Amino acid sequence: MGGDREKILRNISDELVAGVRDDAARRAILALLRVVEIDAETIRQLKEENQKLRDENNRLKGEQGKPNIRPKNKNKSRDVSSERERKEKKGNRNRTRVSKKDQVKVDRTEVCELDRNQLPADAEFKDYAEVTVQDLIIATDNVLFRKKIYYSKSENKTYTALVPAGYEGGYGPNIKAMVLMLKSACNMSESKILDFLHNSKIIISAGTVSNMLIKNKEEFHEEKEQIVRAGLEATIYQQIDDTSARVNGENQYTQILCNPYYTAYFTFEHKNRLTILEILRTGKEEGGRGLKYIFNDEAFGILRQLRVAKKIIDELGRFRSEKELCKEEIEQLLSEHFPFLNEIARTRILEATAIASYHQEEDYPVIPILLCDDAPQFKLLTEFLALCWVHEGRHYKKLSPVVPYNVRRLGGFITRYWEYYRKLLGYKRAPSQEQSACLSEEFDRLFSTETGYDALDERIAKTKAKKENMLLVLKYPELPLHNNASELAARQQARKRDVSLHTIVPDGTRANDTFLSIVETCKKLGINCYDYFLDRISRLSLIPPLAEMITAKSTS
Repeated sequence: MGGDREKILRNISDELVAGVRDDAARRAILALLRVVEIDAETIRQLKEENQKLRDENNRLKGEQGKPNIRPKNKNKSRDVSSERERKEKKGNRNRTRVSKKDQVKVDRTEVCELDRNQLPADAEFKDYAEVTVQDLIIATDNVLFRKKIYYSKSENKTYTALVPAGYEGGYGPNIKAMVLMLKSACNMSESKILDFLHNSKIIISAGTVSNMLIKNKEEFHEEKEQIVRAGLEATIYQQIDDTSARVNGENQYTQILCNPYYTAYFTFEHKNRLTILEILRTGKEEGGRGLKYIFNDEAFGILRQLRVAKKIIDELGRFRSEKELCKEEIEQLLSEHFPFLNEIARTRILEATAIASYHQEEDYPVIPILLCDDAPQFKLLTEFLALCWVHEGRHYKKLSPVVPYNVRRLGGFITRYWEYYRKLLGYKRAPSQEQSACLSEEFDRLFSTETGYDALDERIAKTKAKKENMLLVLKYPELPLHNNASELAARQQARKRDVSLHTIVPDGTRANDTFLSIVETCKKLGINCYDYFLDRISRLSLIPPLAEMITAKSTS
């Protein structure tokens, strides 16, 4: 019976449906297909819920639930990636390949000789055949410093020479730079770094390695703050995303802020609007202390957008002012005059007043455009919000119709979706007002499509409602069409979480954010992170401040 049903569904072709002349009959066929889809989705959800209940029942009995075994055939898994569909088809073109030999720095040259006794008597030397071989030397460079000591009898004081910069604490700058690189760039756990050093004949303790990674790093924290400020000023937009983090066994969130010139990481307890706003306003972890709040006209407009009760808004009108409040002042005001506010209303008031204050900031860059996914915490913070086409496309890939007719409807629309995306890429390369108008009209046509597959039609309507956010690129062609940069940066934090599980102390969390930010920014600026760490630890100052390099690169 099941096989007959599947055969019938497969035989419902596009031509068959289109060939039904009776409108009522055609609508009935499509209605029945919708019923099949709804029932199939209901059955899938019930199966999942039933399996969860079985697993929970088994766990209560002291047994194990059903293991989550991934299918061997990748095609059977729900792959929502759009990499293949969205990429432009590139013709056969000659690519300029950079020779590896040209990139290798030659440290020494050695001549390879031949045994003349094995050569014919008439053999003459003609030339050299060159081959470059890369190698690495891991050797100790332990130094005995003899620090001169002078004594002044008149001052009754002893003067002792200092060791060179970077050699303080009993370990040299190369070890310190290596430890930072292995942890931040190579994602090695502290225990493995310790193993590496021990096998390299360095006598060192686990506590010392930990201190090298997190203690006395104010210089690096300050450079990170400078990186963020320069990055905020480098472009009119910022990209943002978040991923989970573990801090001393508790779940927290790491926010990733970036553009083509830098990447910065911030770990907070929450991922709400106030958290995002604090990052944008201060570029560092302040725990809410960096925000200001104001009850001006814009704040009351935002309160209405956030659907705060009119009665509360009217009562707040008594405090309308252009004076900014700090966190302690607004908390006191709300506690004294609105003691019965629920948590949601209180949060909305803080959000609205903090956003209004941020928009009139003068001492720190205020960004006009945020590029992100459609998460609510990113909304209202900036003048414009640009949405990611790749993220929107995932919603379509997540649809799983069972009726072949609907499968074809979905596949055809996804193809048109990415064809339109590629047209936007072409517009970015050569923008014009005429092309902008054409693409805007085409967007309306594409996302007014009705397929008869309810789940797809609902998804299409939702995308159409986001037109202003999806097509902001027509006004600002420099905007990326996707948020892959911040999502890829989030993977670095995720891989660290896989290796090290969590940070324990606040210094460790802050150091993790700072060094991830520096390493990822160095990549974008073309700087070797080991060279950077060695330069800073040794006080050589051969590598300019990264903030200056961001500014120079963004204005060139």
